[in-house]
Amino acid sequence: MTRTVYVNGDYLPEAEATVSIFDRGFLMADGVYEVTSVLGGKLIDFAGHAKRLERSLNELDMKKPACFDDLLEVHRELVRLNAIDEGLIYLQITRGSDGDRDFVFPDPDTTEPTVVLFTQSKPGLADSAQSRTGTKIISIEDIRWGRRDIKTVQLLYPSMGKMMAKKAGCDDAWLVEDGHVTEGTSNNAYIVKGGKIITRQLSNDILHGITRAAVLRFAREAQMEIEERSFTIEEAQAADEAFTTSASAFVMPVVEIDGVVLGDGTPGPVAKRLREIYLDESVKSAI
Repeated sequence: MTRTVYVNGDYLPEAEATVSIFDRGFLMADGVYEVTSVLGGKLIDFAGHAKRLERSLNELDMKKPACFDDLLEVHRELVRLNAIDEGLIYLQITRGSDGDRDFVFPDPDTTEPTVVLFTQSKPGLADSAQSRTGTKIISIEDIRWGRRDIKTVQLLYPSMGKMMAKKAGCDDAWLVEDGHVTEGTSNNAYIVKGGKIITRQLSNDILHGITRAAVLRFAREAQMEIEERSFTIEEAQAADEAFTTSASAFVMPVVEIDGVVLGDGTPGPVAKRLREIYLDESVKSAI
């Protein structure tokens, strides 16, 4: 089936969708994005993603598109048109194009943002085989820019990090700055020691994960102890278990870090329980 996408107000077959070669997202990575999961044909945590999207636009002094208040209906229509039961919706907003290349921002009064959305069908997203076996992680230096709290389309280094992990026979990479883990290439990072969940505190250094916020809220409601602070790779290797959170993988156990196996090499009880809680509660509140 041909996928239907959304570009600047139009629903189009993907083969007919185009964006200007002068779009600043293409030329300058001058754009932001969000990824919303779909389970049972409904959107997970949409309000959180919309709120973070608005924050990202504001932080970059980027004009909100005219369709901003209609984005929920656009998401729902794409789910319907593409018959998505389990999957993802990617939304990208760039500063648009004024017909040429310039470092200076185009005039927002005369240049509209570019808005693109597309879906990915992912049957079995919730019942991921990888969540039952866990992931293997390598560590790499974090050399990204200093505003990782803004969800921009500047994803080259995270992409390179995933390729470094693949080359090493692993699944993903954790980024390390000043001796401490910031986050994963596309997820927030956690360790568990003595039943306590440890994850880096919010700042400009990490993305303010929507799934992170939900998982920590559910953990507190389940009377789990949480400590928000940075940790080292060595501390992570000595942990009882570890995991990551993201909109596309929910809660994903980590069973090996830089060749060191955690526990008995299988997903730990805290990560497994948090995944169960997150999926149960998120499906209940999906829209």
